[in-house]
Amino acid sequence: MMSKLTVDKKTSPHAALALAALGIVFGDIGTSPLYTLKTVLDLAGGKPTSESALGLLSLLIWTLLITVSLKYVTFVMRADNDGEGGIMSLMSLLRLHKHHRPVIITLGLFGAALIYGDGAITPAISVLSAIEGLKITAPTLAPYVLPLSVFILLALFTVQSQGTARIGWVFGPVMTLWFLVIGILGLWGIAQHPGVLVAFNPWHGLHYLFTNGPKGFLVLGGVFLAVTGAEALYADMGHFGAGPIRLAWYGLVLPSLLLNYTGQTALLMSGGPINDNIFYQLCPPPLLLSLIILSTTATVIASQSIITGAYSMTRQAIQLGWCPRMKITQTSSEGYGQIYIGAVNWLLMIVTIGITIFFGSSDRMASAYGIAVSLTMLLTTALLFVVTREIWKWNIFLSLAVVGTFFCIDAAFFCANSLKILDGGWVPLVLAITIYIMMWTWRRGSIALLKGLYSLTIPVHDFLEHLKNPPVPRVSGTAVFLSKTTEKTPPILIWQVALNKSLHKHLVTLSIVTTHTPFVDDDQKLTKECLAPNFWRLIGFYGFMEKPDIPSLLRLAQKHECNLDLSDVTYYVAHATIMHCPNGTGLPLWQEKIFAFLLRNSTQIEEFLNLPSERVVEIGRKIEI
Repeated sequence: MMSKLTVDKKTSPHAALALAALGIVFGDIGTSPLYTLKTVLDLAGGKPTSESALGLLSLLIWTLLITVSLKYVTFVMRADNDGEGGIMSLMSLLRLHKHHRPVIITLGLFGAALIYGDGAITPAISVLSAIEGLKITAPTLAPYVLPLSVFILLALFTVQSQGTARIGWVFGPVMTLWFLVIGILGLWGIAQHPGVLVAFNPWHGLHYLFTNGPKGFLVLGGVFLAVTGAEALYADMGHFGAGPIRLAWYGLVLPSLLLNYTGQTALLMSGGPINDNIFYQLCPPPLLLSLIILSTTATVIASQSIITGAYSMTRQAIQLGWCPRMKITQTSSEGYGQIYIGAVNWLLMIVTIGITIFFGSSDRMASAYGIAVSLTMLLTTALLFVVTREIWKWNIFLSLAVVGTFFCIDAAFFCANSLKILDGGWVPLVLAITIYIMMWTWRRGSIALLKGLYSLTIPVHDFLEHLKNPPVPRVSGTAVFLSKTTEKTPPILIWQVALNKSLHKHLVTLSIVTTHTPFVDDDQKLTKECLAPNFWRLIGFYGFMEKPDIPSLLRLAQKHECNLDLSDVTYYVAHATIMHCPNGTGLPLWQEKIFAFLLRNSTQIEEFLNLPSERVVEIGRKIEI
């Protein structure tokens, strides 16, 4: 997922960016060893034989190599939208080629909605699995594991509004220490049973998969937990660049994960018990408490990345018109990516803590974890096939051979995870479906509202003639009418004349258009058209990763020979009250009510665009949709 800790990719060396990426990109996948093998063993039916243990480890190893190294790092990260990644960015990239693509939009939107579902459960299972280490070092503290986990999550969400600029610089070093520690622990485990290294032969994994019947297939649901953070490599690519992420993955993250999973399995094969979390059994008892503290810190960092990623993805959805406007607070002047969205934060906190209390343990939560991410990966693979055909211009046979292989693997993981729906897997799916319905309804309602407003427009020529007979008095200053209309006279301008019987000397109709690219060059930021003396139509273009700045746009227009009085500017915005269309041609009633609720609770346009409130005039109208 996207993060709000942004680094300058142009001036920072690869090593510095790779260090920063360790603290932001790899938190989720890096803390997976806390619970993955334990879940796999539960699904496998308890302590396995040596042969079965090698098979399970082989599946973990090759899942990391194929799904992350081959699919995401080698192929998916090449499908960037002007440097940006993530499933919504990929959806926008494909819409650059053909705008009317309902299937592409559905896949991208539902994939994004699934990431929200994963974002709610990831902090819960990560923190809970780390705190459960207390059961080993101090069994009497077992009753306090759940309350302590809830407290940590509550504190984590509460401090979000302060931003992470002050503490973000420690994320990379802490996660570097984490990966070094789990790698060293893995080496110690391997030393107990070096024969475990034969599991790097994929035959052991395939043999286990095809000789254990339904159990072999069911185990894939647990194996998949090893790669649940892979989507973050792609989503955070825009902040760090593909090169530094690849450097961090191959230079530290992948070796550490492989060593740790191998070490855990070696300890298992040498007779280690499986009653407690085998991850903590790798640690010498005197150092166990220190490892628990480090694990908790790592899971908090991983959770922080998930939370801030939800903010960034929400901003993309808002800019692209798939989500209601929300108040976005810039928590630092150092980077545009450092933001806070209160509505997302508190809703995510309620759901995350609710999930933590509902499941109560990481074992039970593992049943719900993975299904949302596996479906997201499956949808990403489907979109990747379109990329290989339309953008990379591969022939059909090569696309089917490469992407088809990934699709079969992803489909197997998804089917295995689907068996967990009744055991809790329905939770992230219900969350995702709810968010998808909201996003789709907002989009449909926005289009219907725009059509309703457009029906109230008149040609500019007719409006200018109306101003002449009788002549409309003019007052000093500049009036800026914000509108979605880029051709005819905006309704807000017509309403202003009808209500006040006057106009300012300088008139501007301003429309903001969000492109399907993340950024727009300054020389392409603005188009202008002189409709009449002192009457301008301006269209500002912003990428979906940019924040519109209306005052700056007006200053840019003035530099382009628009005669504007910027010392006295009044902004006019329309406020629509939704009415049901009586002839039955509008939205279904349930969609209309959802859209009206979202519209009432969305941030006002003037606040979203940071317009000076004392210079804003709002005119309301009832619009049938």
